[in-house]
Amino acid sequence: MRVHICYTAIMNKNDILIIHGTAYREMTKQLLEAAHLSDMIGSKNKKIALKPNLVNASSPSYGATTHPELAAGVIQYLWEHDFSDITIMESSWVGEKTERAFYASGFDHLCEAYQIPFADLQQDSFRLCSSGGMKIKVCEKALDADFVINMPVLKGHAQTHITCALKNNKGVIPNSEKRRFHALGLHEPIARLNTIVRNDFILVDNICGDLDFEEGGNPVTMNRILGFADPVLCDAFVCDCMGFTPDDVPYIRAAEKLGVGSTDLEQARIRLLNEPEVDTGGFPKTDRIQKLASHTEEREACSACYGSLIHALGRLDEEGLLSRSFPKIAIGQGFRDCAGSSFGGCAAGVGNCTRGFGRFCPGCPPKASAIRSFLETLI
Repeated sequence: MRVHICYTAIMNKNDILIIHGTAYREMTKQLLEAAHLSDMIGSKNKKIALKPNLVNASSPSYGATTHPELAAGVIQYLWEHDFSDITIMESSWVGEKTERAFYASGFDHLCEAYQIPFADLQQDSFRLCSSGGMKIKVCEKALDADFVINMPVLKGHAQTHITCALKNNKGVIPNSEKRRFHALGLHEPIARLNTIVRNDFILVDNICGDLDFEEGGNPVTMNRILGFADPVLCDAFVCDCMGFTPDDVPYIRAAEKLGVGSTDLEQARIRLLNEPEVDTGGFPKTDRIQKLASHTEEREACSACYGSLIHALGRLDEEGLLSRSFPKIAIGQGFRDCAGSSFGGCAAGVGNCTRGFGRFCPGCPPKASAIRSFLETLI
């Protein structure tokens, strides 16, 4: 994998780093180098905590949990820059034991190989914190960390549409507090929680997050890792990637109003560290994904582009706008030399490789939100 952009300055709050590929450990290290993470951390004596998403006892290939290869890349990078006080911390959702998720996700092998301690926050004590008058219990180990690397999975959620940086921090509160958050409607307490806990760096697992649900089952291959310094910008970008807007997810706007970060993607600087790769198989497609894929004609498509199209089709399907009569959509490098109003039974194309079609959605890759808007014009 060739990384063709090098940055000499520490990343800003409005920067978005993106790297594509399947060598996840090396990709992680390269992204952290581009971010100048060691400069962001500063003192070598800081207590550094990695906060993955181990929501349930499932393999990362199901689209719910963080790939341990990303954590391995972070640990190797930190060691190479002389940081040694490293902990991985997490608590699974209510009804699941963190220990089961720890083993099912492969983090047990990671911690054993690197001799990194794992803190099961379901077993941790807590302190009572306050945000705007709202009292929130937060696990002590999360509060005691000097620098937190938030490592969410970019995926859908049944109640909040998307889940990524901001909601991943529910993993640093006790189970009793998670239940209370749901009783309070999730959005306001999630926003308030993020005024208390640390989001020093966000490393997003955008490898194969689930299309719709937090617990996985319908993974969409994207094969990307993303880097942010702003959790609100992160979640706004995730909305764009999945065919939503920040207005569809109230806790994002609420966190912005509380000063946690900004949703202004117009001012964001996207830094592509390499080019997307052609999908060479990816993860197995479930019946749900195959149904959506039946509306496409794919020829040598890059994972990120094809994944964006699947997300856009998923949004249309949720609205009841897909039917057997919906036109086939072309995607992939195999359509670069095609020209005309349609080709191969496809009425339109997605991505710059299909620019020869009479109608196409530009981008390399285009966001799911842009594809969704484009597809709505075909209905």
